[in-house]
Amino acid sequence: MSAGLPSALLVLTTLPDADTAARIARALVEGRHAACVSIGAPVRSVYVWQGALEDASEVPLAIKTTADAYAGLEAALRALHPYDLPEIIALPVTRGLPAYLQWVDAGCGGADEPC
Repeated sequence: MSAGLPSALLVLTTLPDADTAARIARALVEGRHAACVSIGAPVRSVYVWQGALEDASEVPLAIKTTADAYAGLEAALRALHPYDLPEIIALPVTRGLPAYLQWVDAGCGGADEPC
């Protein structure tokens, strides 16, 4: 990350349906755990869970947050998520438009400016 820019993360998760995805996305942004949550189109996930092969439709979320806000985001997501073991994967953002990364930081409470 370039000097002076916030440490942004892209956090990925999947939810069982669009209503749950929208509810959780709104809660994460309202709680300032995320500056933005993009709700994707349903995807088909194939995996083994508790010894059984699963084939499920899920709705992905792409959550834009900061490293400083991650612990709170993870706690909120775990509390709100309906799965026993939710997918929560955080990827570092190594480059990006500086103004956008600063907006993400502000959206997560990292700057004095409102979103």
